Amino acid sequence: MSRSCGLDDIFINLASLHEKIKPMSINLCIDWGNTAVKAAIFDNDTLVKQDSFKDEQALEKVSQMMEAYQPAKAIICSVVHHDGEVDQLVKSKIKSTIIMDGSTRTQINNAYLSQETLGPDRLAAVTAAHLLYPDKNNLVICAGTCVTYNLVQKNKTFRGGAISPGMEMRLKAMNTFTDKLPEVSANGDLMLLGYDTETCMRSGAIFGMAAEIDGMIREYAGQYPDFNAILTGGDAAFFAAKIKSKIFADPDLLLKGLNLILNYNVSLPR
Repeated sequence: MSRSCGLDDIFINLASLHEKIKPMSINLCIDWGNTAVKAAIFDNDTLVKQDSFKDEQALEKVSQMMEAYQPAKAIICSVVHHDGEVDQLVKSKIKSTIIMDGSTRTQINNAYLSQETLGPDRLAAVTAAHLLYPDKNNLVICAGTCVTYNLVQKNKTFRGGAISPGMEMRLKAMNTFTDKLPEVSANGDLMLLGYDTETCMRSGAIFGMAAEIDGMIREYAGQYPDFNAILTGGDAAFFAAKIKSKIFADPDLLLKGLNLILNYNVSLPR
């Protein structure tokens, strides 16, 4: 038996239709690191596309991504001096573009004393950590060219942390600053008890870095209750299984932070 369509049915159908046609907010987030450039597209808070490439490919790759997704807002975070062509392109095509630095407004309190030397990637990562885990004292460990330790307290204040050499830097340093030690890749036989010079160097660099991360986590956990550790960065996947401490691994944490900061700044009155 058919029935007539009442007002309640109309309201339900309209609400369902509104949800389906909810306008998209397409954001372009660029993380320009020492080793690679990462570019990501977010639809609201959902990461829908990301790519990683060398800096000499950046102009072409970013152009393709912009053409394919037509982002309305953009943020560029860089820890290196790079050719300004990409910045100019993005700013010319996207009116709401932020070039992030250590003084960019975020949803947390930035109490770092030398904001002019603060890598904006560190600020983006701790912002994401706090918004994802607001009831925790979050230690963000970024395993990349360098290893950075960044603590954002649950009172939403970032004060700093520590910086040490990353995996590749440790391996290269042994070759650079000695006369006879060879250049060793991270790929190869890995065991605690190395059986030759190459495996001894790899063991020292990789297991030494894992032990350092575990030790830093223990130190911070001993000083801050309601503690949480998050591992991110280009080498996060490599070290996740080698760290004994309880951690959350999130390779996209920095990109998520950039997206959150972009939305926050664009929504603020100017």
